[in-house]
Parts: sequence; structure tokens; C-alpha cells
Amino acid sequence: MTTGKDYIVRAMAANGQIRAFAIQSTNLVEYARKRHNTSPVATAALGRLLSGAAMMGSMMKGEHDLLTIQMKGDGPINGIIATADSHGNVKGYAGNPVVVIPPNYAGKLDVGAAIGYGTLTVSKDLGMKEPYNTQLPLTTSEVAEDLTYYFAKSEQVPSAVALGVLMEKENTVKQAGGFIVQLMPFAEEEVICGLEEAVAEIKSVTSLLEQGYTPEMLLEKVLGKFDIQWEGSMPAQFYCNCSKEHIMGSLATISKKDIKEIIDDNEPIEVKCHFCNSTYQFTPEELKALL
Repeated sequence: MTTGKDYIVRAMAANGQIRAFAIQSTNLVEYARKRHNTSPVATAALGRLLSGAAMMGSMMKGEHDLLTIQMKGDGPINGIIATADSHGNVKGYAGNPVVVIPPNYAGKLDVGAAIGYGTLTVSKDLGMKEPYNTQLPLTTSEVAEDLTYYFAKSEQVPSAVALGVLMEKENTVKQAGGFIVQLMPFAEEEVICGLEEAVAEIKSVTSLLEQGYTPEMLLEKVLGKFDIQWEGSMPAQFYCNCSKEHIMGSLATISKKDIKEIIDDNEPIEVKCHFCNSTYQFTPEELKALL
């Protein structure tokens, strides 16, 4: 399953003192909106997290590495979650995809109020015995600022994260994307100040996306005063690896007593995948095979 020509670009700048990532994610965010029938504010929240997670996933080195980011607050969206691998594949969902709340004071979709106050959990499964988990308090709950805070606190990497989702009037996704720019530990003061000035000049990544900025153009806008070395690109897509076999494996973890009760009802059951909303049906005969 592919979701259009979305992609991530990677670059270095200032002789390796800066590393940067940018994403075009319009198609994958629109695909998520369709799969989950999300309201505009839920589309914006989930779209930002999917875009950020896809870029963060592309930073991982291992073939089978997995990254999961969960923002769980006291707001009416009831949390959002995204999972990404190192190949540009990402999936996710909102706890309450149809949440509707008033716009914020600036007339924009109020993602922060939808998510509310709570915790950001980042889990990296790098093939060790246990995943590496980090939990931090949410800052603004606007997603980009929270990921910026995560990089600073957990990975000690000064970063600038910008994420945007622009909606059409009929509530489809017009543009989605963003960038992550990071300073390496050996960055010189001149480079640090130059990057801070360039980032401060960008008031809204959404307006740049609306002007037709590509991922390359976004990074040129941020890193224009430095020499940029392009490090390649990779496709990005909403991809869920669920299947009937996977779900059957999950059902096998239910107690025999519970499975017998389901079989005794003599009705097929339906199981839905949270991440992509696909529905799988299991007959009593298939459930008997589990026993």
C-alpha cells in the first residue's frame, strides 16, 4: 500500500556541524484522515505527529528499528500515537478521531487544547531485550515544540522542529510537512547564532507549504547561509503491516476460557486494527483452531 509521492530529504550543513531532515507528507496525512475519518483538529494533530515520527524514524540506523511516539493528555482527543520504522513507513491514530473544539485565539485549529496537559512517551525498539523508553511532560501539546523539548532533554541535541498541516475548505488535507534541524555537539558559536537567526525568521511552516515549498526548499530556507551537503532522500508513506495472521497471533494470547466463551456464542467476531482501521472477521471454526 503506497500513499503517493511523499518523501524525506536529509542534509548536512556547515561542515557537518548541522544535520537536517525535511518531509513532504501531504498524501500520507490525507490517507490517515480517510482511514480514520478524522475531524480537522484531529487531522492536524495526528498529521503533525506522523510527519515528525517519520523523520525521527529515518534517523535510526537498524533495518528493523521501530520508534513509537505517544502524546497522552487530558484533552478531548484522548491521546495520539504514531509508529515509524527506519524506511519512511509510518502509521498512527487518535483516541477520539472525531473531536471538535473551537479554534484558538488566532483562529487556528487548537491542537494544544485537543491534546491537553499530560505526557510525551518516546519508545525506541532497537532490537535489544527491552525498548528504550523516555517519558516527559508535554509542553505546549502543539507537537513540534514537544518534540523539540524531547531532543533537548532526552538526547541532549539542540533542535528546531517545525510541523504543519493545512486543510482545504472541504476538510481534506491541502499540504503537510515540516523539518527537523539539529546542532552537533562540536558546533561553533558562529554557526549556532546563524542557525538561531534563520529559524527565528520562519514564522509559519504551514505558510511556506502553502507557497509550494518542497522539503529541499524548506531546508534551503533554514540553512541558506551555510554550505548544504545533500545526503539523499527516501519515500515516506502511511503503511500498516497488520494482517489476519498478525491478528490471529494476538488472539492466541487470550485465555482459553475466554476463547471458548466466544466459540460457544457460535457467531463470527470482528477485530479492528487501531492503526489503519482495517477489520478482520474470524469464524468459530477459525477460533477453534487456536485451541
